[in-house]
Amino acid sequence: MAFSDMFKGNEYKQIIEQLERENAALQEKIARLEPAVNPTYQAIEKFEQERAELVTRTYAAKQQLQIEWKACSEMRKEYEAICARLKKLNEAAREKEAQIVTYDEELLVQEFGLYESRLPFATSSEFKDRMTELRKQQKAEVKSFNESLKKTTWQVNNSVAQGRKMIGDVGRLLMRAYNSECDAIISKVKYSNIDRSIKQVRTSAERINKHAGVFGITLPASYVNMKEFEARLAFEWAQQKEREKEELREARAREREARKLEREIAAERKKLEKEKRHYLSAYKTMVDRLKSVEDEGERNEIVHRISELEEHLGDIEKACTDIDYREANQRAGFVCVISNIGSFGKDVYKIGMTRRLDPMERVRELSDASVPFNFDVHAMIFSDDAPALEAALHKEFDSRKVNLVNHRREFFSCTLKEIEDVVKRHYDKTVEFVEVPDAEQYRVSTEMRKQIG
Repeated sequence: MAFSDMFKGNEYKQIIEQLERENAALQEKIARLEPAVNPTYQAIEKFEQERAELVTRTYAAKQQLQIEWKACSEMRKEYEAICARLKKLNEAAREKEAQIVTYDEELLVQEFGLYESRLPFATSSEFKDRMTELRKQQKAEVKSFNESLKKTTWQVNNSVAQGRKMIGDVGRLLMRAYNSECDAIISKVKYSNIDRSIKQVRTSAERINKHAGVFGITLPASYVNMKEFEARLAFEWAQQKEREKEELREARAREREARKLEREIAAERKKLEKEKRHYLSAYKTMVDRLKSVEDEGERNEIVHRISELEEHLGDIEKACTDIDYREANQRAGFVCVISNIGSFGKDVYKIGMTRRLDPMERVRELSDASVPFNFDVHAMIFSDDAPALEAALHKEFDSRKVNLVNHRREFFSCTLKEIEDVVKRHYDKTVEFVEVPDAEQYRVSTEMRKQIG
């Protein structure tokens, strides 16, 4: 082996040893760093794993979002189509609503509103005269409308004459159609649809003008106003006729009451005169016997009997005086406060008036009418002017009337204490009120119903 080779071997040995030392140092360093590096590697691996899972979920979510977006786009298109359809339906509904003349009765009740009279007529004959005048004005307006149709410049087959004939025929047809619609509307006008009917008259004209516009035809606004006035006039005319019928019925009822009172007075006077004759005859007999009787005991009995007869004759004279007073004073009578809880419920009272000699007869007549139970009397108030007292009590409770439309109905929703306070405070402090009604048949029927149930 050459010297150079030996030197070279030592060099390699030193290099190897140096490398081994460095390797040992690195191994030692790795051993020191390994406890800190491994968790980091584990964290990195876990992060990479979570990142991979997140990427997967994100991709899936993106795919789902694309699906949902597509579905949402389709739903939006469907929504827009529905909105467009709804718009058309609303327009059609408004048009149909304007054309409707007869409405469901339940809807009419819900839409019911109070109507205030606007026409200053006091009798149905005045309404009739105004309606006749209105018809004349309408005829003149129709004639003017027909004349205006002749001014058209339309041509048919290059002929102005044929054009005028066509426009005239169309105009007359539209006017006839409008009048027919108005007649149908006006014939059905009542409290619950008066405002709607008046609106319908104008809406009908607007619809006809819309279709006739292409021909240059328009119903005169003044004519439409006349039709609106006719609807209002027809309604108030019907109302006035009904009021007059009600007043006539009331007047006839008063006449019947007056005739019954006359018959009662005549019968009562006849009865009293008969009783008076009997008592006078007995009185004269007793007076004649007293002259001839000498026994003291018998004379005392006759004197006692004469005293009784004089008392009866005094009562008869008083009754005759009362009869004469009632016949002479046609306004004297009784104001009755009665109730019928079985028919109308609690705290509903009728305040009425009767001029009968026996006011209970009138109460019995009311009980025989179309009510399931008899009326109970809470108070009978005699007055020299019964109609005035009745009117005053009605005025006191005017806002408490059960029927606010027909003011001739005499039922009031209030307490008996309120009526008693008014009567005793302003009219008669001595009147006695029966607080609790018997209502016998009603109470028995209620108990029987409980047993049946």
